[in-house]
Amino acid sequence: MSFEQRLQKAIQRGRRRNEAARREAEARALSTEELKRLHSKYRLQLSEQIERCIGQIPNHFPGFRTETLYGEQGWGAACSRDDLRVYRGRRANDFSRVELTVRPLTDSHVLELAAKGTVRNKELMQRDYYEKIQDADLDKFMELIDIWVLEYAELFAAHGD
Repeated sequence: MSFEQRLQKAIQRGRRRNEAARREAEARALSTEELKRLHSKYRLQLSEQIERCIGQIPNHFPGFRTETLYGEQGWGAACSRDDLRVYRGRRANDFSRVELTVRPLTDSHVLELAAKGTVRNKELMQRDYYEKIQDADLDKFMELIDIWVLEYAELFAAHGD
């Protein structure tokens, strides 16, 4: 085979490689859009579950106020209350709060659930759970929301009620 023939074959291989890389980049872009769509779908379902569960706390512990969370930190709900405590003639404020959020989509393409719980000015609970979006088990996330809200209610009842 002459040098000219080998040169032509090398050029053809390079062009095929370039075309394959272009197609792969297009496929990745489509899958990124699909991941964004899935994240939004899951976020909506999970944030509704969070609001339902968090919304039950004021029914059992009067004084809590609920709020919907959305934005850069994530989507979800929080419930908080301020208590005034008088001890030996001195006044003190006690702050209690539980917050559950679905974190925004990042380049790592994971679905992430986060929880924080404070009882009487002490952070007693901090939880995070995540899975790759394409592998996410929505039932597991729903179950964790229930468990974490129940865990906070138990912590509050033990330390703060």
